[in-house]
Amino acid sequence: MSENMTPQWTYPGPAYPPPPVPPRPPRRVRRGTVAAVVAATLVAGGLGGTLGALIGSDGAAQAIGLPATTTSSSTSAGADGTDVSAVVEKVLPSVVQVNVRLQNGEGVGSGVVLSSDGRILTNNHVVADATTVTVTLSDGRTVDARVLGTDPSSDLALIQAEGVSDLTAATFGDSDEVEVGDEVIAIGSPGGLQGTVTTGIVSALDRKVTVSEEQQQSPFPFTSQGDGGTTSYQAIQTDAAINQGNSGGPLFNSAGEVVGINSAIYSPVSGPGGSAGSVGIGFAIPGNRAQQVVDQL
Repeated sequence: MSENMTPQWTYPGPAYPPPPVPPRPPRRVRRGTVAAVVAATLVAGGLGGTLGALIGSDGAAQAIGLPATTTSSSTSAGADGTDVSAVVEKVLPSVVQVNVRLQNGEGVGSGVVLSSDGRILTNNHVVADATTVTVTLSDGRTVDARVLGTDPSSDLALIQAEGVSDLTAATFGDSDEVEVGDEVIAIGSPGGLQGTVTTGIVSALDRKVTVSEEQQQSPFPFTSQGDGGTTSYQAIQTDAAINQGNSGGPLFNSAGEVVGINSAIYSPVSGPGGSAGSVGIGFAIPGNRAQQVVDQL
C-alpha cells in the first residue's frame, strides 16, 4: 500500500453487482501461512493512521434488473442471543428499493416505509438528480413515486409511492439509547440486490461525517446536494457491511426498530470512477435526527 494513497469516504450508492463467482474447492492452509498473511495486513493497516480522509461521490452506476426476493440473511443467533432471522422476517416488508432514472443513466438506492399509504424515507443523494423515481416493494411490485421534500444539509429525502395503501411501516427506536457494542442489522439493495441483510455491531457514536462542496463534484450520479452547500451530521458507525446501493436503507436494532439511515462508508481505496466497497466502516444518520427532518419536510 503506497503512502500516497488517499482513503475515501463515500456514499454507498448503487453499482454494478459483480458477476457470479463459481465456488472454489476448499484448500488446506498451513498455520504459518496464515500468520504471515495477518502480519502483512497489520503492517499495511498501520499506514492508514497517517492518511487523510476524503468524503467522495456516491459512485452510482446503471441498475440491473434483479429479483426483488434476492435476500441474504443470517439464521444464527447473535452474541446476545438475537434471533436475526425472526427480526428480518418482521422488518423486511418495510424496506424498499428506490429506482431512479437520470439524464445519463439509471441508479438504485434503498428506503424505509414510514406509513401504509407510501411515505418513504431515503437519502437526498439517491434522488437529487433523478428525472423519474419508482419504488420496488418487498413483494416485488414496482410503483411510481414522487419526491415530497429534501434536506440536502442532512442528506435526507421524503418520497411518496403512488397508488398504495397496504404497506408495512417501520417502527423507529430511540437512537439516543444506542450504545457501542449493540447489535444492528442493515437491509437494502447493494448492487441492486434487493433485500440483502447484513449484521454487525455499533462500532462508535457521534462520528462527524461531512461532504464539502468540492468533494460533491463527480461524473457519477447522486452527488449533487441541491444548493451546493455542505452535508454534515453526527453518525452512528457500524461494522455491518454497507455497500453502494444501501444508501437510504434502514439500520435496525435487535428489536427490529430503526435507529439509523445508512448513508456513507469509508474505504481506503477506490475503484475506477470513485466506486468503493465495504471495509467494515459504515455510517448511518441517527434515527432521531431523521425523524426531526421528516417532521420538517
